Parts: sequence; structure tokens; C-alpha cells
Amino acid sequence: MSEVYIVGIDMIPFGRYPDKTVEQLGAEAALLALDDCGLSIRDMQALYCGNLMEAHLMVGQRILREIGQTGIAVTNSANACATGATAFREGVISIKAGLYDLVLAVGVEQMGRGLLGGAGRADGFVEEGELGSSTMPAMFSQIGVEHARRYGTTFAQFAQIAVKNHHHSTMNPKAMSRRETPLEEVMAAEMIAWPNTKLMCSLNVDGAAAAVIASESAVRRLGLMDRAIRVCASELMSGPYTPHGFAIPDFSQVTRNCVVAAYDRAGVGASDIDLIELHDCFATAELVHYENLGLCADGEAGRLVDSGDTALGGRIPVNVSGGLLSKGHPLGATGIANLYEVATHLRGNAGARQVEGARIGLAHVVGGTPNRGSACVIHILERA
Repeated sequence: MSEVYIVGIDMIPFGRYPDKTVEQLGAEAALLALDDCGLSIRDMQALYCGNLMEAHLMVGQRILREIGQTGIAVTNSANACATGATAFREGVISIKAGLYDLVLAVGVEQMGRGLLGGAGRADGFVEEGELGSSTMPAMFSQIGVEHARRYGTTFAQFAQIAVKNHHHSTMNPKAMSRRETPLEEVMAAEMIAWPNTKLMCSLNVDGAAAAVIASESAVRRLGLMDRAIRVCASELMSGPYTPHGFAIPDFSQVTRNCVVAAYDRAGVGASDIDLIELHDCFATAELVHYENLGLCADGEAGRLVDSGDTALGGRIPVNVSGGLLSKGHPLGATGIANLYEVATHLRGNAGARQVEGARIGLAHVVGGTPNRGSACVIHILERA
């Protein structure tokens, strides 16, 4: 099977775009990624599009109407918060299978306003009367409360995640929010679901990101090896069934299962990773994922926060983009946006937030809906 590389990747600044359509946002990201490697849509042999809210409305084909319909195969994917990463993975698999040499993956979302995480609607929003323990804020508060009960994790340790990620965002021009939030401000913000205050919750924004994926033969033929990022692992897993609801065991266990497979596929361990973009939909999620990804032993995540090891300049920087807490979380775009951040550091192009000497990075997303299931995608990338 061919080695697979990212040769072009980019994202639009995340924010609000009320005057643009979802296909216009996706087209903008697609053209940025194509420009990044000096190719055009005419060079692409397939398009893999990730979009959740309009997955049944052929978003990939609509994007092609904006940038040039060439008759190539289009696959539209929807997989909760793992939607964009799933579309990217489908592109990787198609090249490994020898079907194509060059494909385009796009993740895009225009988010409605309102509370995410509903149990009853296909678009993921909450219906009237559904508020309660099935909403995403409530479930991730449960994760935090359980971690605190088991290990003594403090409110301040959870809040420090937001302080760190908001600080990182001040160095990322593509993040929706770019401002410092001192610990006292984070802890005093409006409480959404203890221990997550408003400043510890991801931002509901519009966004798009795209990547050009290539076989090794195409990379060498086009002379793009100097900018290529190797995809060492691309793993997708679903979570185990839990009849009482899936919040704590499912999000954690599916991540643990997936990262073991990814480390094995890439032939690396957690100690080999130089930076991580993980799914910090809430501050409590980031903290528990330190343990799920093997960055520390169970019960040690609070102390890992206190050590500063996951901040820029630390042993294993996490969410140097600002994460979903600052960059924003347009569901279908998040997975490829995380890959963009990792690839940017591996290329040495991250500017003030650059992780020095970065050679191997990990991108993680996980999502799902209550009492239905979950999906986790983990990619490990390496500088070529």
C-alpha cells in the first residue's frame, strides 16, 4: 500500500458568516488548500466532504459547483463531531487502496444558534423539553464531577485548561476568540454545568477546513516532498454500548481504544508525540483526555495541568491553536482544522505559537449522541 501524505492544507478563520452559504465556506477552504500546494480542482480525482447539519443535501457536490465541476466521485460524510476527520480518513483509505493518487477532503459547517447535544433531533440540537442530563454540557459536567470524585481534581484545575487554551489563541489569527482569560475570570464566569463555566465551553461558530491528500508517487512526481506531511495512522472507532447512557464510559473508552490502535499503527507511543490537538469541547473533556491518550496515568491529569507540561513550551503542548474553547467548534470542520494545526507546526510555519522541533503530532476528535453511540478518529502525522 502507498504511503499517504498531506501536501496542501488550510482553513478559513472561524467565526460567523451570515452572508455566506455552507458551500461558499467549503469552497473557500478548498481553494486555500489547493493553493497551498499549487494544484487545482482539475488535478483532484475525488472529493470527500464532511458536513453534519446538511449531510443529506449533497454539500460536496455544491462545493464543486463553486470551484469547478469535473465529474469526479464525491462522498458526503456525517459522523457527529468526528465528521471532518472521517471524511479525511476516507480520502486516506482511497489512496492506500490504490484507487486514486490525489484527492481533496473538505470539512465545513454553518452552525445554528442554540444549545448543542440534543437527544432527539438529527441536527444535534435540543428540542423543547429535552434539557437535562442528556445535553452535552450536562454530560461533560458528569465527566468532571466523576473525575473529581475519584481523584480529587479541583475546580481550579479544570478552569486552568481554559486559561491555557485562551492564552494560546492570542497567537492564532484564525481563532474566533483571541483574548486572555485569567483564572479568576474563568472561575467567576456564568456557570453552565458545574464545573464548566461559560469560558470553559467550546464556541459555536461557522468554519471550514480542507486538505489535499496524495500518494507517495504523486508527491514525488509533483516535487512536493519538501512540504509533505506523512499520515502515519488514521484510526476510526465507535464506542461500546452502555444502557445507562454513554457519557463517561463511552467518550473515554472509545478514545482509549482508538489511540492504542493509532500508536500501534504508527509504531510510536505517547512519549514520542511532540504536540496534540484534542477535542476540548469542554474543559473537563480536555483534562480527562490527557489520561485517555496516555499522556499520564489515571488520576494524574490534574497534576499534569498544574505542571504546565501541556502549555506551549511544556513537555507535550496540547491545543496550541486555542482549541475548540477559543478557535471554535464548527462540527464538520473541526477534524480537518485540527489536522491543519498539527501540520502547520510540523512544517515549522506556526509563527509565535510554534512548537519548536515538532516532528510527530496527534489530532483527536470524538463525538456522539446520547444513548445512540459515538465515533472517535485519531490521526498521527509526521514531518516527511
